[in-house]
Amino acid sequence: MQYLARAVLIWVGLLTLTACNTINGVGKDIQKGGEAIVKSTR
Repeated sequence: MQYLARAVLIWVGLLTLTACNTINGVGKDIQKGGEAIVKSTR
């Protein structure tokens, strides 16, 4: 039973870290898109 609980906690932790990295990457992409729009209007 402890093995299962430990495995579940590890998987939840890995999924959380992956989600944070994905959200961070999307934010950077949106920022670069916004910068490109600003440059094109100058």
